[in-house]
Amino acid sequence: MKANITIMSGDGVGPEITQEAVKVLQAIEAVFDHDFSINEVLFGGIAIDETGTPYPEETQKSCKDSDAVLLGAVGGPKWSDPNMKVRPEKEGLLEMRSDLGIYANIRPIKTYPELIDNSPIKNRYLEGIDMVFVRELTGGIYFGEKKKTDESASDICEYSKVEIERITRVAANIAQGRRKKITSVDKANVMATSQLWRSTTTELIANEYGELELEHIFIDAAAMHLLSRPADFDVILTDNLFGDILTDEAAMLTGSIGMLPSACLGEDSFGVYEPIHGSAPDIANQGIANPCGAILSASMLLQYSLNLKEEAQVIEQSIAGVIKEGILTKDLTNSSYVSTEEMGTAVSKKILKI
Repeated sequence: MKANITIMSGDGVGPEITQEAVKVLQAIEAVFDHDFSINEVLFGGIAIDETGTPYPEETQKSCKDSDAVLLGAVGGPKWSDPNMKVRPEKEGLLEMRSDLGIYANIRPIKTYPELIDNSPIKNRYLEGIDMVFVRELTGGIYFGEKKKTDESASDICEYSKVEIERITRVAANIAQGRRKKITSVDKANVMATSQLWRSTTTELIANEYGELELEHIFIDAAAMHLLSRPADFDVILTDNLFGDILTDEAAMLTGSIGMLPSACLGEDSFGVYEPIHGSAPDIANQGIANPCGAILSASMLLQYSLNLKEEAQVIEQSIAGVIKEGILTKDLTNSSYVSTEEMGTAVSKKILKI
């Protein structure tokens, strides 16, 4: 297969982890005889420094000409002042998502037996966790009208029925290939948008996906049950704000946020893939960042955008293999650890040996 992949390494640890993800893609390319054309462009804080904008025209064009995009991380203290005219998050990430029409954020949460002791949650709650969050990404309170004076401020949360239907279909299609259960998170007892969310998801699942089980749960209860019965969840469907909060909470179940990937998808096979952690400027350029989230994001890229399911599975199995062998980055162990580069090399070698 031939595919064009845009790389946006971004800021902080982004370049380090993305380099290892590209190394793994090159191993897949060699073993399975694919042809991946890689184009690296600027995005985020580094793009602000060099071009004045976090999402330059050249980057926009490269993304739109690609089959998929792999993103490292953006932002950092240098660009964190809320009074800045342009910021990596708002004029970068949010603008990019809107421009590319990627409205569905997919975040798998899975525990590895060898890493269970790393989590602050008791072990008995962590066995068998395998869930997927489907978060609406381009609507809700983050994109609503905003007003601010010295005395008051407001953020409008707004959703249309069409927006809710399309994200529900994404969750439903994923659930069909899993345990056929969707948990939809809302606050329908007090919020009008949640009431529309609940009625729309109920109607669509009943009419189009009758074989699926749909349960509704309030956001506060969801936050509690994620810690008290996490293994019960299969596919969790959320709006933008609730999904942002819950996915970070769920990351603590795995023992390290460095292990978790994500995908941002639209109507077709195109997607933007990135680890869920931030740019971690405090450990940048030290060679200790965990590249597994970025590598697993590359695995999701192969699965969702290129339909290379076997290759994606090989990456997942290779990461599980090196972890089982005790090859761990600093965030995963209190004893001896490997560097960012050594972890990427270990995963690549696993792939090249198949």
